[in-house]
Amino acid sequence: MNLPSELSPVEAKSVLRVNLPPIPAKRYFTIGEVGDLCAVKPHVLRYWEQEFNQLKPQKRRGNRRYYQHHEVVLIRRIRDLLYNDGFTIHGAKNRLEELDSQWQIRSELEALLSLLTVPVKQSPQSN
Repeated sequence: MNLPSELSPVEAKSVLRVNLPPIPAKRYFTIGEVGDLCAVKPHVLRYWEQEFNQLKPQKRRGNRRYYQHHEVVLIRRIRDLLYNDGFTIHGAKNRLEELDSQWQIRSELEALLSLLTVPVKQSPQSN
């Protein structure tokens, strides 16, 4: 994308931000649909599949790719990291792994907290 040279870095970054359409409530999406939903070309999606282990669309009939809702959300996150936040592929991989690790730790802490905060039965007060 060619940006006018008189744009500041902040303005240039905002030009790259795209209002993406809402993700429809359906089970599977083709690579073309995902490309439209995420403003990413199909060849880029195929490349990202090789680079990001978390991205594993199902392949059916003639190796056609079918993405699920969570993968579309992940692709949008990858796109945001690469195109808007300025991460490299390697940096985006690391960031996604950090976020996944943080999510796992949070889940474990919430489970532990729920075990520790079991409601205590109060005895009836006698007058």
